[in-house]
Amino acid sequence: MLRLADLREMLRYVPQYRDRVFVIAVDGAVVENENFRNLLLDVALLRSLRIGVALVHGAGHQIRQLAEATGQEPSNIDGTGVTDAATLQLALAAGSRVTHEILEGLSATDLRGAATNALVAHPAGILQGVDHLWTGKVERIDIQFLRALLEHDIIPVIAPLGSDGEGTTYRLNSDAVAVEVAKALQAAKLIYLSTMPGIELRKPGEPEPGELLRQIAVDEAEAILKKQRQELTIPSLSKLTNAVRALRGGVPRVHIIDGRVEEGLLAEVFSNEGVGTLVHTNEYQAIRRALKKDARAIFALIKASMENDELLPRTQAEIERQAGAFYVFEVDGAVAGCAALHHYPEAGKAEMAAVCVSAKYENQGIGGRLMQFIEEQARAAGAQELFCLSTQAFNYFVQKGGFKLGGPDDLPPARRQRYDASGRKSQVLTKRL
Repeated sequence: MLRLADLREMLRYVPQYRDRVFVIAVDGAVVENENFRNLLLDVALLRSLRIGVALVHGAGHQIRQLAEATGQEPSNIDGTGVTDAATLQLALAAGSRVTHEILEGLSATDLRGAATNALVAHPAGILQGVDHLWTGKVERIDIQFLRALLEHDIIPVIAPLGSDGEGTTYRLNSDAVAVEVAKALQAAKLIYLSTMPGIELRKPGEPEPGELLRQIAVDEAEAILKKQRQELTIPSLSKLTNAVRALRGGVPRVHIIDGRVEEGLLAEVFSNEGVGTLVHTNEYQAIRRALKKDARAIFALIKASMENDELLPRTQAEIERQAGAFYVFEVDGAVAGCAALHHYPEAGKAEMAAVCVSAKYENQGIGGRLMQFIEEQARAAGAQELFCLSTQAFNYFVQKGGFKLGGPDDLPPARRQRYDASGRKSQVLTKRL
């Protein structure tokens, strides 16, 4: 039963995911589990919090069942090996069955869903001398179609099947499909629901269960994958491999959990501890609070912007004294960007200041990540509103940061005095947290 403390913990996460998209990849075996209806209730809760959801499903479990019932031998179960004509027919029948079960479940939960043909695929071809026949790869995704469904509160249900321009259908691996969908939708999270508790590490020949990893960075995940051939056994190898692909493709968080655990989805997404494995990018590890010794690098970084009157003038000594308010983004140990956060608790507000990225690292999304980080720090400190001042980049803050144009009256009294004294007449921008 959900406790008040659990609810408070959940609500702390909601603002950062509102109006974002989660891609949830469900194994076929999970769809048949008795907990699946509870999962759909969890999806309904996500939707009520204005979090978009796209569902990608597998069908390996159903293909195996159908093959046994009809006395056939599938050429491949998970869509990574050779798919002969008979197995393609099994995949079509099993995929349609799973899609229908999901749509039925969504209807029972008062949610609208739609089966899609958004995947354009091409043949996997001849790999290592073997023709993979009707196995395919995702060529592109009709992203406008998926976004149109999401904007109308319709959950896209995506089967591991894709067609080419001539209407020929190919079988796909659902784990890989989920990655492509998450990348295309710029998802905040990709969540794999399987029959495993997460990523477990076992030595060859070691009986299960193995060591369950709770949180791993993408670099660690890659190192584990390199070791697995000789030193480790990873039951959820496909999930971990595709998690790395997703992270390297711009998806910031990938969760791998047991979809049969009641309330497991919500516990994983809205708590620090989680119930499965979180694989994450290294970007927040690259953002750290500045030290006094960083003052020189920060001053050098923002010097040109101060000379162009984009940023408020500061001396290196002033930056050193205020080092605790600054955060830096490091790339290979070098300061590539910075931002400052000033708190006004009496007004329930915080100021984001001195956002600057080195010209060498422009157009790599560092400014956006710094803004998001500052926003999360302000929210965690209890601020209800974040504001910033800009003389030249206010369109950037509106378009990339979600700020709205405000005025001097939106500033806390102490900040208003300094604003008037400076004579810069900067544009005031605000954002509710």
